[in-house]
Amino acid sequence: MGEQGRDERGGRDGRSGAPGGPERRRRDARAAEAEAWGELVATARRTVSDGLVVGTSGNVSVRVGDTVLVTPSGVPYDRLTPDDVTGVDLTGRQVLGTLVPTSELPMHLAIYGSTGAAAVVHTHAVHATAVSTLVPELPAIHYMAADLGGPVRVAPYATYGSDELAENMLRALTGRSGCLLQNHGTITYGSTLTQAYDRTAQLEWMCRLWLTASSVPGLTPSLLSPGQLAEAGEKLKGYGQTEG
Repeated sequence: MGEQGRDERGGRDGRSGAPGGPERRRRDARAAEAEAWGELVATARRTVSDGLVVGTSGNVSVRVGDTVLVTPSGVPYDRLTPDDVTGVDLTGRQVLGTLVPTSELPMHLAIYGSTGAAAVVHTHAVHATAVSTLVPELPAIHYMAADLGGPVRVAPYATYGSDELAENMLRALTGRSGCLLQNHGTITYGSTLTQAYDRTAQLEWMCRLWLTASSVPGLTPSLLSPGQLAEAGEKLKGYGQTEG
C-alpha cells in the first residue's frame, strides 16, 4: 500500500523539498483546474466514505488539457483544501502545488498516454483485491462486465509505484476500461470522474458477487458467454437518458 505514509521524496506533511526548507514555486491553478480539483477531492473522499479505500490507500486523478491533477501522497482526503491543488504535466513534471504527487503516478500517466481517458480511480477495495489473489480474470458473473469491455483481467503483481506495475496494468487494460491489480487493488478510467468512479464501484460489486456465489458449497455459479456479454454491451451503449 505504497500510497500511504510519507513519500521518501517529500518532506513533512508530504510537501516537496527538504523538511522545513522553502517550497518550490509553481504557477497558479487556472479556473478550469481549480474546478476540477474540487471534483477530484470530492471523488477521493467518496472512495473512503463508500469503503473502497482505507485512509489514503488509493488515488484519483483527472486530466485538464495537458495537466493531470492528482491526489498527493499520504495526505488524508478530508484535509485537502483548494490551496492544495497538485498537478503534473504528461511527462510527470510537477507544475501545480507543493505536495508530492501520489506514488502511483506512473499508472495514471500510462493510462493518459495510451487511452483517451479524462479521469482515473485507483482503490484497494477489499473484495476486488481478494479476487485478484485467486484468479487471473474475474469470471463473467454479471452483464455489467460488458461496461468495462469484457471479463476483467488481473495484472500480474509488481511493486507499487513501479514502471513494471504500470506496464502490467496496460496489458491487462487492453480493450478494457478497468482491471484488477494482483495482491493490490483496482484501477478504472473514464471520460469523467463520475464514470471512472462508477466503474470502480461496479467492479468491486461484481467481485463481491462472484465471491459470494462461489462460496456456496456444492454449487458453481453460472457464467455469461462471450455472446451474451457482447449483446449486453451493445445494449448498455444506449442505456440512460438522452438529450433532446
